[in-house]
Amino acid sequence: MGRLVILGGGESGVGTAILGKQKGFEVFVSDKGEIKEKYKEVLEHFEIEWESGDHTEAKILNADVVMKSPGIPDKAPLVKALVAKGIPVISEIEFASKYTDATLIGITGSNGKTTTTMMTYHLLKKGGLNLGMAGNIGDSFAKMVAEKDMDQYVLEISSFQLDGIVDFKPHIAVITNITPDHLDRYEYKFENYIASKFRIAMNQDENDYLIYDADDEVMENWLKKNPVQSKLVPFSVKKKLEEGAWLEDKTIQIKLEHKTLEMSTDILALEGQHNVKNTMAASMAALLVKVRKETIRQSIQSFQGVPHRLEKVLKINHVEYINDSKATNVNATFYALDGIKKPIVWIAGGVDKGNDYAELMPLVREKVKAIICLGMDNTKLKESFGNVIDLMVETYSMEEAVKVAYKVAERGDAVLLSPACASFDLFKNYEDRGDQFKAAIKNL
Repeated sequence: MGRLVILGGGESGVGTAILGKQKGFEVFVSDKGEIKEKYKEVLEHFEIEWESGDHTEAKILNADVVMKSPGIPDKAPLVKALVAKGIPVISEIEFASKYTDATLIGITGSNGKTTTTMMTYHLLKKGGLNLGMAGNIGDSFAKMVAEKDMDQYVLEISSFQLDGIVDFKPHIAVITNITPDHLDRYEYKFENYIASKFRIAMNQDENDYLIYDADDEVMENWLKKNPVQSKLVPFSVKKKLEEGAWLEDKTIQIKLEHKTLEMSTDILALEGQHNVKNTMAASMAALLVKVRKETIRQSIQSFQGVPHRLEKVLKINHVEYINDSKATNVNATFYALDGIKKPIVWIAGGVDKGNDYAELMPLVREKVKAIICLGMDNTKLKESFGNVIDLMVETYSMEEAVKVAYKVAERGDAVLLSPACASFDLFKNYEDRGDQFKAAIKNL
């Protein structure tokens, strides 16, 4: 089979190593950082050679194929050296998809992809299908294919994973929306990032489907100039459509290949306009794989949402504390500020990925009474909102931020953690940031 080298010994790397070994590759895992103990044990168990703390180039540049972790940029010198030698550098979803005949539902987008992925999985599971959920969420796709191949997979896919595909072809692709994000990885060019998202449809043909947001001008304009082969399935909350999903008097209307489905938005367990769209996308995916209408309606009512995404934590002295740590970009924070109907004490900041805060300005003027900056460098937040907000406080730990919020907030307010930034300056990841927020509230 040849030599498979894996760069990155995390969930996707170790999953790929297991599948590669099973398929007869000579496998080598290399991680410049420290591989977690639990992953080392797995590699030892499967007798897979690995190294940690450095990359030995001689053991990497002799690969037949390389799977790199999505966290490693294409411009890393080692990746450039591999490409220069003509060695294919692919992503985990590309590698794993070669070894399954399952129906693939691939979901990407700047925001809403985790909620839409989990909701789609929930609907299909309730519909009795034998399926797995993987990708950016939960277990690695490769590990699932190795251990127990399913009939369907719902995959949450990031733009970084899509950059490493060659033949990957989902039967149903979903793009929830496209707003500027991760521009630091795309030479600060929005069009490069848009192109990356649309790679999800690049291998689709006329028997496949692309579900997308018809209210998103970025996508509409892109599709006019770059037509795809798949059947377009739009959804909208602003306009009536011939086919797809739209909103009519607080009722979701779906018309898709001679099937119709109506659902009142009152039955949705999740609030906010963006969740109406997530529901439309997930419901259409479920209809396309033949889940019954009644099952879809009932399952939508029981879907509880995603941790760290507008998660209501506690009410203290009539002040609501809301954890939206998963909001790592401006657009996600826009949804949070837009959806909350109370005066807001906003905790924001972290590692800025080239953010433009202008679109938040009307909401901040209207709803935000204080901003608590939580990050090593809060210059951009202060420049953007310093003249608009009377109270801005800089903090350098979650405990401090929550204590300040507790002092500032009054009866009837909401304290919202919605950073609009990545978490890597003060926290391990957005989950760690959200967990620390919840712990600090419980310690008040």
